[in-house]
Amino acid sequence: QVQLVESGGGLVQAGGSLRLSCAASGRTFSRYRYVLGWFRQAPGKEREFVAAINWSGDNTNYADSVKGRFTISRDNTKNTVYLQMNSLKPEDTAVYYCAASYYEGAITTMTRYAYWGQGTQVTVSS
Repeated sequence: QVQLVESGGGLVQAGGSLRLSCAASGRTFSRYRYVLGWFRQAPGKEREFVAAINWSGDNTNYADSVKGRFTISRDNTKNTVYLQMNSLKPEDTAVYYCAASYYEGAITTMTRYAYWGQGTQVTVSS
């Protein structure tokens, strides 16, 4: 089992920045080289892929809507993945979820993620 806890969400003005963190724990987390990803869900919309990073951090993937503005990184010594979000827009407003997958590569497909956090709210005001 893997537990994921997100933090760092909040209210920010358009053009501002936030850094999300997701701390992973659990008996199996250190045993497998989990891919970690971020997804988001805005009110009335489906959950969508944002970014993903493989175990070693040398393979990342981003949604087109966040490329050049968001950066995903991880610190395996702390079992933590980060999402640095710059130049935020009102359309980035959503609940952001961290997820873990034991498939290889920077996975973009939601169904390949077995473990999910509770989410953290990000609100960008115009």
